[in-house]
Amino acid sequence: MNRKEALKTMAVAGIGSLALPAFGSSAQPLEPIPMKGNINHSVCQWCYNGMPLEDLVKAAKAMGIKSVELLNAEQWPIALKHGLTCAMAYGSPIGLTKGFNDPSLHAQLLKDYTLNIPKAADAGLKNVICFSGNRNGLTDEQGLENCARGLEPVLKLAAKHNITLCMELLNSKVDHKDYQCDHTEWGVKLAEKTGMDNFQLLYDIYHMQIMEGDVIATINKHKKYIGHYHTGGVPGRHEIDESQELYYPAIMRAIAATGFKGFVAQEFIPAKDPMTSLAAAVKLCDI
Repeated sequence: MNRKEALKTMAVAGIGSLALPAFGSSAQPLEPIPMKGNINHSVCQWCYNGMPLEDLVKAAKAMGIKSVELLNAEQWPIALKHGLTCAMAYGSPIGLTKGFNDPSLHAQLLKDYTLNIPKAADAGLKNVICFSGNRNGLTDEQGLENCARGLEPVLKLAAKHNITLCMELLNSKVDHKDYQCDHTEWGVKLAEKTGMDNFQLLYDIYHMQIMEGDVIATINKHKKYIGHYHTGGVPGRHEIDESQELYYPAIMRAIAATGFKGFVAQEFIPAKDPMTSLAAAVKLCDI
């Protein structure tokens, strides 16, 4: 199951368990990872949805991870209770195939974000995710215009609450067919069009390696527009180890060298023991 399918199920099931494979917990005791302090680590909950959220939060805390993310407002308190944050929060249940490029959804999106942005601020959160939606025949220019118009009131509200909206870059080649915000340059054009400092991009390394490659050069070129990062092994979206084509230590060093102070979240789907793989990924990325 990819995140589009997980979101669709979440919309139906609320905060209940999604139909992902059940993961057993590691037989090895979790030990704190001696972090170097150059990367703020987070983990995406949906990849571990076979685990109760509270168990994932406790495991993440035991490792030294600071955030469990992609949670809705009902789930934030579980992370906060254990001293973690939610570095990227959901602001609407609509999902990622339908987004700000569809004017017919602007009123509902504004209603959703108007409800959840103040809640996020009250919870001490800083970032809320948003999506372009699928093209459905729109040109790039039409999509930019529609997104900018729909985002304008939401961004003004978010600015009042010191919240940044991050639009995720996703690949339309393998996982999210027809998704519009599928290239960094398009996302940058939208950021420039909004003219708001609290609109940034969620640069998903897995997705952008599939769509355009040139990851480190792109990060350096567009660092001012990137507010958050996700990981994932290419191909397959599994562990970020030697089984895939990206070398994450070099990518993390490039991110740190830009002066980035936000979060990097692990968003791979474990093919091995999940907690062992998560710990290994955090160690690999903690440059």
